[in-house]
Amino acid sequence: MISLSPTSFLNKTGVPGCSTHLSLRQPRIIAFPASFRVFSSLGSNRDPNGSVLIETSATSSSSLETSAADIVPKSTVSGGVQDVYGEDAATEDMPITPWSLSVASGYTLLRDPHHNKGLAFSHRERDAHYLRGLLPPTVISQDLQVKKMMHTLRQYQVPLQRYMAMMDLQETNERLFYKLLIDHVEELLPVVYTPTVGEACQKYGSIFLRPQGLFISLKEKGKIHEVLRNWPEKNIQVIVVTDGERILGLGDLGCQGMGIPVGKLSLYTALGGVRPSACLPVTIDVGTNNEKLLNDEFYIGLRQRRATGEEYSELMHEFMTAVKQNYGEKVVIQFEDFANHNAFDLLAKYGTTHLVFNDDIQGTASVVLAGLIAALRFVGGSLSNHRFLFLGAGEAGTGIAELIALEISKKSHIPLEEARKNIWLVDSKGLIVSSRKESLQHFKKPWAHDHEPIRELVDAVKAIKPTVLIGTSGVGQTFTQDVVETMAELNEKPIILSLSNPTSQSECTAEDAYTWSQGRAIFASGSPFAPVEYEGKTFVPGQANNAYIFPGFGLGLIMSGTIRVHDDMLLAASEALAEQLTEEHYEKGMIFPPFRNIRKISARIAAKVAAKAYELGLATRLPQPKELEQCAESSMYSPSYRSYR
Repeated sequence: MISLSPTSFLNKTGVPGCSTHLSLRQPRIIAFPASFRVFSSLGSNRDPNGSVLIETSATSSSSLETSAADIVPKSTVSGGVQDVYGEDAATEDMPITPWSLSVASGYTLLRDPHHNKGLAFSHRERDAHYLRGLLPPTVISQDLQVKKMMHTLRQYQVPLQRYMAMMDLQETNERLFYKLLIDHVEELLPVVYTPTVGEACQKYGSIFLRPQGLFISLKEKGKIHEVLRNWPEKNIQVIVVTDGERILGLGDLGCQGMGIPVGKLSLYTALGGVRPSACLPVTIDVGTNNEKLLNDEFYIGLRQRRATGEEYSELMHEFMTAVKQNYGEKVVIQFEDFANHNAFDLLAKYGTTHLVFNDDIQGTASVVLAGLIAALRFVGGSLSNHRFLFLGAGEAGTGIAELIALEISKKSHIPLEEARKNIWLVDSKGLIVSSRKESLQHFKKPWAHDHEPIRELVDAVKAIKPTVLIGTSGVGQTFTQDVVETMAELNEKPIILSLSNPTSQSECTAEDAYTWSQGRAIFASGSPFAPVEYEGKTFVPGQANNAYIFPGFGLGLIMSGTIRVHDDMLLAASEALAEQLTEEHYEKGMIFPPFRNIRKISARIAAKVAAKAYELGLATRLPQPKELEQCAESSMYSPSYRSYR
């Protein structure tokens, strides 16, 4: 007899119509051949560590490994790339074995969030996995568990309490957490992400109970490769990383910015179907300049001022190199909430060597462009017929501006420099004009046009006469009544996008935009606002949430095996999102579709992104599937409980 470890097995998986791949990771889907017999009784059939003992005709573990590929059956229906855990939609009807380091059973199984089902364990499963007496006798369905959890969550009056309850559920019953989030996405999205995640990050040191990702600090310099290997999952496909210097519109939160990667990756799974075992949240801790945190006894990060210059660059380079060594060239690395001076440099430096994506620059740009394309239905013309004025010239503002210019350039067949001329930006010093060019940061210089200096936003609106006003300043209530009324005087249907997060930092509220424009504004925001009634008509404000784009975008990169991100993929994602609006949505004044259909939307975005990757020659997963959208849907993580052998 041997104590069977899942590392002894090779697992072969594939997607219908997609290429088949081998994985050496720890599988949790194991089918035993006839020569194997799993003992179900206690006593001598377990080793001292609690592993289930298995009788086999193999003479040694090495011979077992040699014939491992023959052990796993070749299923005709399987999930996405390397679906070794049985997590994708296509495999949800297949029985699986709940592997941990050995076959999980008893009290250990109930404490394993990957396999725990709570009261949904059947009577047969309770007998097979030594759960008798560890659970009350009743058996309930997953749907009833969802209903019960929603009832509990709705009792909490404080959003942070709901956030903490959801994070606790994620750490105790992973599938129920994602089932809850998928089924009630419109209600729970503001709980697990903006705006509530902002408060969670501010108080992360106080509410921290257990680690949900990797914390890599200056103390790990020279050891990052080994630190990455400490993470229990080996088949990582998406990493979201932050250094915590610019968390939403809240500033430097240091190590407590971990709430952002954790929240983003929850959405990668719930909205885009990227399996949770393939996701890795990372915080790079180089200190903080937030004096309040440095003096907070509950702060969990390094108590020092931020490292900069060469020390910072060396740590980031070691991290990027180690990621590629550990997980290969096709792992998606999403930069999140880095300060402007680092965000642009990191994207430029690693964009040619790694599969990197900055959601603040590229993701925001893609979702806003989709909203503008949809808004053309109300105002007519093409993007080239409009004038754009931004309040805010950081990562989001310049990123959106550049993607708009790129779309105009491609559609109108004009040079990019010419397309930029209809796009104006205002920063903390006023309108960005040519006379300021020498003192501007490099990412602002393309937007310095010939014009006299203007200090105030309302004066810039009067001078530039924009048809579209976009706020990315991170400063609340900057779209004043004078500003909105001036936009309404200049335009029959002014497009006003107040994108800063969280809600407290929004440039104006939905109610303000509709009221001050006499109900004529086409409005969208970064954080959610409730519907507004004005003169007997109900307006449904859109939410230009990056969650429309990055989950499907990431899935498209993964399923195609893309090795680099190209701007044309962002344009493809924008156009795919804009196409999801129906006549019913337009009648309500919406420029973004409802989130309740987000998985279908993500599948279509993934298909468009993958198609563009194949067209550009950047996809490595060959041959190209014939039905990319069907391939995306079958690759998506399914939160439904599996039946255990």
